[in-house]
Amino acid sequence: MQTVIMVLGAGRGPLVRSALNAAENTKRRIRVYIIEKNPNAIRTLSAMVDELWSTKDVHLFSKDMREFSPPEQADILVSELLGSFGDNELSPECLDCAQRLLKTDGISIPCKSISYINPIMSSKLYNAVRQVRSESFARDKQATYLTHAESGYVVLLKSIYNIGVPQSLFEFVHPNRDPIIDNSRYKILNFPVEADCILTGIAGYFESTLYSDIKISINPSTHTHGLVSWFPMYFPFTEPLEVIKGQIIKIHFWRCVSKKKVWYEWCLTSPSTTHIHNLGGRSCHIYCT
Repeated sequence: MQTVIMVLGAGRGPLVRSALNAAENTKRRIRVYIIEKNPNAIRTLSAMVDELWSTKDVHLFSKDMREFSPPEQADILVSELLGSFGDNELSPECLDCAQRLLKTDGISIPCKSISYINPIMSSKLYNAVRQVRSESFARDKQATYLTHAESGYVVLLKSIYNIGVPQSLFEFVHPNRDPIIDNSRYKILNFPVEADCILTGIAGYFESTLYSDIKISINPSTHTHGLVSWFPMYFPFTEPLEVIKGQIIKIHFWRCVSKKKVWYEWCLTSPSTTHIHNLGGRSCHIYCT
């Protein structure tokens, strides 16, 4: 019996190599479909198909996964679309569209992702965002204060104080069999303050279940050993806020979706109220193209 595997967004082939190695180690017969739209990656993959996998049942398609019409459906969909916040590179939208390629009893790898956030204090990051703003003003006269103070950043978090332990935020499951799929999200999280400090922003992480109990994580409490492929996210507040031991930090966080773009919004309502950052995606968004 032959297992059909589709690798979505194969890049330069690491997931294809892993699938072929797994098949060899387990003595399984597989057929691999590679779907990739990046023309530069296609050149590399074409050479690998010709030189390394010519004796394998491997087929390369230069296609967007959203437009690909397969000769057959897959038993397993394999992808690497996760961002530092789990869903910030449109993995839910891409995989929801691609699940038509999967058999009804098929497997998606990964099959679940969960984002996490916690409030942090970091004068270094606060000042770094201010510096980005001032440098951009010199080059771009259209830049505004909010453009950089309301954007998310991928950062190696070192010079920080964690005001609270990361809590789960948004969850996405694949394949998603809901009759109406809605990837917008909204959640309120409360974080007790254990020491007087200055709140400057929100740290973001993710955990992902690949299959069964096999997981990868950049959440500090469950961080996968040796995993350095993703740095955390940082969502700044436009102004720092003094918080006192015993207070509760109440964070509101949204994942907003329109036909053309996806964006995040965030604000506080305790211990004081802030404006909604990145309202309508005015400062930072991801286009769905």
